[in-house]
Amino acid sequence: MAELTMILLLLVFLLALLASGIWVAFSLLAVGMAGIHFFSGAPLGNVMATTIWGASNSWALAALPLFIWMGEILFRSHLSEDMFSGLSPWLSRLPGRLLHVNILGCGIFAAVSGSSAATAATIGKMSLPELARRNYPERMMIGTLAGSATLGLLIPPSIILIVYGVATEQSIARLFIAGILPGTLLIFLFVGYVIVWSMFNRQQIPQPTETLPLAEKLKRSRRLIPIVLLICGVIGSIYAGIASPTDAAAVGVLLALILSWLGGTLDRKTFLDGLMGATKTSCMIAFILAGAAFLTVAMGFTGIPRMLAEWIGTFGLSPYALLAALSLFFIVLGCFLDGISVVVLTTSVIMPMVEQAGIDPLWFGIFIVLVVEMAQITPPVGFNLFVIQGLTGMDILRVAVAALPFFLLLVVALVLITVFPTIVTILPSMMGS
Repeated sequence: MAELTMILLLLVFLLALLASGIWVAFSLLAVGMAGIHFFSGAPLGNVMATTIWGASNSWALAALPLFIWMGEILFRSHLSEDMFSGLSPWLSRLPGRLLHVNILGCGIFAAVSGSSAATAATIGKMSLPELARRNYPERMMIGTLAGSATLGLLIPPSIILIVYGVATEQSIARLFIAGILPGTLLIFLFVGYVIVWSMFNRQQIPQPTETLPLAEKLKRSRRLIPIVLLICGVIGSIYAGIASPTDAAAVGVLLALILSWLGGTLDRKTFLDGLMGATKTSCMIAFILAGAAFLTVAMGFTGIPRMLAEWIGTFGLSPYALLAALSLFFIVLGCFLDGISVVVLTTSVIMPMVEQAGIDPLWFGIFIVLVVEMAQITPPVGFNLFVIQGLTGMDILRVAVAALPFFLLLVVALVLITVFPTIVTILPSMMGS
């Protein structure tokens, strides 16, 4: 009973801090301090100092600001316009036509930004005005953007996979490779849904305004070459074993700067704006990670993770039942916190249960990202919904309704990787340990 009281008190304290608007990092630090001070005899100052330094002094974490900076540079370049021009000529005969630009554009940009919100903002700014001008149905325009922008969390280089890898001491390179097939699966699911919907709603899809010869299509597709080279340079160097994720991130930044310079968008202002944007975002994430690392150690001293794991064990849940319960838990939590906060906040408590159930931590990393993706388009605090609301001025519930079919497709993907885990594990196993 005393253990349950301790857990409830710390949980209520955490929720109260988060609800009051205090920064997530400060909330995590405060709960960790309370846990050590009141429920263990460990030296608070020493534990805090060594833990925060250890969490900050991580070479794997160096990839984080570099990938964020790469995304910031490309966010200020002509990348989105190049993608629209390069993709649209090839989609005129596919049912749904230019709606697929949202899906494929988000998939490509996700592979060079690593951020869901940046993907939604960048592709949305480019595609929504173009699709509206051509009279595409508003609900499908918004839905395809909201759903596809979540690919930024999964398709490598994913910021949230770096965070998960650091928090759980998993190989970031293997996590990146593990995200490729599930990300591709989601793209096929989204494209398939748009094709089926369009075949039943032909009258809502505008007819193509021009028919281009093959030579013109190929000419316009040349604008995709720099983006493809950038993706190959970053992901290919990791997969080939030439570079670590951190080295590949540095290569990505260099290539992004070269692309921006060749495209005429790199000047003093855009360079400094990108650098400051990356610095702010990286500091926020690093601060949250430091707080989460301290909370993890503090919870270890209190014994809460072990007690929870034992408590869950008394229910005799099968791995599938445990995953279903965790999915609901993460979706609810994701309604109130951003994805990175969800991951760092829960890993210390969840991982002992996951390992006790015999679930592969590498596979679970992709599972948790998929669930967090679902939370990104779930009201009231789905980050993608906010981004699209800001772009369109629409009511957030209308955006959420438009995104609902894609939420359900994410559920389908979650079921598929659970029933067929090799979708996640086959590429990392080919890569080796």
